[in-house]
Amino acid sequence: MPARKLYFEGIRVGDELPALAKAPIDRVQLSRYAGASGDFNPVHVDEVYAKSVGMPSVYAPGMLIMGMLGQLISDWARGGQLRRYHVRFIKMVWPGDTVVCKGRVSDRHGEGGRYFVEVDLWAENQKGELVMKGSSVIQLFYSLEDENRQRSGQSPIVVDVPRESLLQAPASAAPGGEDDDTKGGSLSGKKTTSKPAAKTAVAPDATKKAKK
Repeated sequence: MPARKLYFEGIRVGDELPALAKAPIDRVQLSRYAGASGDFNPVHVDEVYAKSVGMPSVYAPGMLIMGMLGQLISDWARGGQLRRYHVRFIKMVWPGDTVVCKGRVSDRHGEGGRYFVEVDLWAENQKGELVMKGSSVIQLFYSLEDENRQRSGQSPIVVDVPRESLLQAPASAAPGGEDDDTKGGSLSGKKTTSKPAAKTAVAPDATKKAKK
């Protein structure tokens, strides 16, 4: 039986996504990722080379961790359409690290029969240190009735829903807030001394209108 779909009417701001814990990163996984992605940068697969450029060992590509966060949001947003996905690389992930992906609904809004949910995303290592943060926007049907109407060629259910964001929440309570950038802090409250990486990655825009 297919997984139950997610509908806009059943989502509330502050809802947390089920955490996704991945198996510890190992060198076999790094080699497989290099082959699948075509990214054979030696700092990710060649231990000798990585040490020659000052690294303690090879380390995981940021895009691998981005894919893990992408799995989290795609598993959660059953039946939804990904409209935006953006991440920021914060801390390196090394062989032996365990990555735990988490998320929380930060906003929901709808107008003219189109309904959107915004989600804050972040990933931590086994020490609770923040290694990546991001966000996504998901478009959903309002309800099962709305989906059935649209798939049968009828007009969508129209309910105007103003934004319900968490923008008024204290910065320390918001996942991946500015404090995380400036302090390299973790969402578990632990401080780290690493500096955030300046790289960001954005998934291709997918802003085509949903079929009515």
